[in-house]
Amino acid sequence: MNTIVKMAGFALLALLLVDQSPALAEESAEAASAAASWGKGLGAGLAAGIAVLGAGIGIGRIGGEACNATARQPEMAGKIFINMILTAALIEGVALFAVVVGFLMQQG
Repeated sequence: MNTIVKMAGFALLALLLVDQSPALAEESAEAASAAASWGKGLGAGLAAGIAVLGAGIGIGRIGGEACNATARQPEMAGKIFINMILTAALIEGVALFAVVVGFLMQQG
């Protein structure tokens, strides 16, 4: 069942990404630029979404592991908290940079 779902998802993605319209002479320049901007928008959205998803997972794991570490050694809670906030801020900065690059891809 799981393999069938993966194959169906891959087939749907392939159908969406592959341009099936033939390049005919009567196709206007506006339609060609609209098709190109659609691809740029899809790429930019995927780039920004994957970056934010990865950062969210990373920051969530940092928070969870900080809670575990504080539960094991309560006397180190201050240092653990500072390290957790610093690491989360660095991850958030990289994710913000990736989102900006994704939006710049769309305009370029």
